Amino acid sequence: MRRVLCQEFADPERLTVVQEPDPRPGPGQVLVEVEAAAVSFVDGLIARGGYQLRPPLPFTPGNAVAGRAGGERVLVLLPSFGGLTSHLVADTDLLVPVPDGVHPRIAASAAENYGTMAFALEHRVAVRPDEWVVVLGASGAIGLAAIDCARAAGARVLAVASAQGKRDAALAAGAQAAIGYDDLKTAIREHTGGGADVVVDPVGGPAAEAALRALGPGGRFCVLGFTSGEIPRLPANVVLLRNRTVVGVDWGDWSRSDPAAARDLAADVLRRIARGELHPPEPTPLPLDEVTTATRAYAERTAVGKFVLIP
Repeated sequence: MRRVLCQEFADPERLTVVQEPDPRPGPGQVLVEVEAAAVSFVDGLIARGGYQLRPPLPFTPGNAVAGRAGGERVLVLLPSFGGLTSHLVADTDLLVPVPDGVHPRIAASAAENYGTMAFALEHRVAVRPDEWVVVLGASGAIGLAAIDCARAAGARVLAVASAQGKRDAALAAGAQAAIGYDDLKTAIREHTGGGADVVVDPVGGPAAEAALRALGPGGRFCVLGFTSGEIPRLPANVVLLRNRTVVGVDWGDWSRSDPAAARDLAADVLRRIARGELHPPEPTPLPLDEVTTATRAYAERTAVGKFVLIP
């Protein structure tokens, strides 16, 4: 087997690929031949020592892989890393069947970001048809999944992204309109007819408060992360006004605390993809040795969509 290894927390991240004997499954386990392993923004953040979780060193990043186990097509959501590899051993109760017609690259790349957005828009807030959902960082993997999931729920989407090419990607994913970050509060209010119903924010930074202030009565603000590198301080008086709500969305913590529910949610996402209800974009494939190409593109906010490694 070949796997990515992080041997120290360092910025920039220093990830290497090592060759080792294939692992052997024990009772209740199965060997998975990985066909696609998803890379996320968090993988690089952990390797740089900037995340709240610090796994024991050395470790292999990655939480979502698709491949074959005993001839069956499966998705695996790993509770404790280890996904960026050619082979892995997984407990049988972690396996999610991949429906016919769903490519392994799509299954792996959609697992975390679409799982996060299904959790956000179905479990943490309830998005209703015709509501306005504003998505910050709209061209990233989470942003594109947010657009697709909100559109599938019948909502209208206003995408926010920093460059025209990124806004074009958001429009292609189903957003009704796309804007930049200039004078964000005013722009959101103008496009939504007075105020947004939901804001999805994986970015943080100064845009967060502007988007919070642009919420209409009863608006819900979803905090997903801080890819800008800056954690905002949201003013409580702005939350109080117009009965707004700020909601934390930590899919990773939820999936680790309730893996059966996370597996069921992932299975539902894959079924909806197979039925054509959700339309994840094709991820960018890279060989295992180019893992830092992906993690640094996420860190530098130049990535559009998702990367997967092909072992």
